[in-house]
Amino acid sequence: MRQPIRIIGSCLGLALAGSAVAAPLPPFKDDLFGYPEPVASLDGGRRLDVPYNEARDIDRRDEVPERRVRRQYVELGRDVEAVEKHLTTPKGPLRYAQVGSSSKGRPTLVFVHGRNGDRRLGLNDWTFGGNFNRLKNLLVRSGGSYVTVDAGRLGDDDAQRIGALLAQLKSEADSPELILACASMGGQICWTVATGPAVASIDAMILLGSDSNPQRFEATRRARGGSLPIFMAHGTRDKVYAFDRQLAAYEAVRKRWPTDPIRFIGFDDGNHGTPIRMVDWRDTLNWIAASASPVAAR
Repeated sequence: MRQPIRIIGSCLGLALAGSAVAAPLPPFKDDLFGYPEPVASLDGGRRLDVPYNEARDIDRRDEVPERRVRRQYVELGRDVEAVEKHLTTPKGPLRYAQVGSSSKGRPTLVFVHGRNGDRRLGLNDWTFGGNFNRLKNLLVRSGGSYVTVDAGRLGDDDAQRIGALLAQLKSEADSPELILACASMGGQICWTVATGPAVASIDAMILLGSDSNPQRFEATRRARGGSLPIFMAHGTRDKVYAFDRQLAAYEAVRKRWPTDPIRFIGFDDGNHGTPIRMVDWRDTLNWIAASASPVAAR
């Protein structure tokens, strides 16, 4: 089996020397989910160019292409079973599902689907190459938790309902890293949260095939009173949100706020759904653990 690529070390400088950084998540199926070689590392590890190949990353990985991954990619068990919940908010009820419960400051990740999805998309163990199953296992095995939500039509009311959930999760947990991850058009929820009062509840944000621009980053810094660790991943052949626009947004942030914790993964020849399938969750969460520490650059 190929060995996973690990390039997070060069990014740990985002946390000040001698600071207390959250312990890295332990390995879990890294040989299957690590980025394929060759990976080009730019900007001191903040930007990676990762090769993507459908024959290898879909046809050979899936038993039924795009519908069911091969068994070795999935680890099932009661620990990764979801509990259905609902929250009453001023904007109406919110349905969500939770796997595990955060303890001792371990991370909680809230996943928001894209257009025409619901909370079940991020719970499917067998689609997207088994990557959601790995994410659940990484979080639960480390003492963290995973939450998926019904984001409706991805409008302002939906964002406010999700903001209420984020506030509740933040208040209930023992000062965890609370990470908001959004896929595709779900990025509208991420940016609405990040540019409003609810940004106070989150410690980092992940955008997978979502749309960004420099104005949104500036509004986020204004709402937060400083920077927010942001991870972006995008396919170069994305026909929904152009790759060049996302890379330009990242480069604009790097130029204007060079110390801000931001990372960009480009999947060469990848399409709109590639980041959900291919993002290395352990590498990503460990980068966030370093970047979102209390003494990281704000």
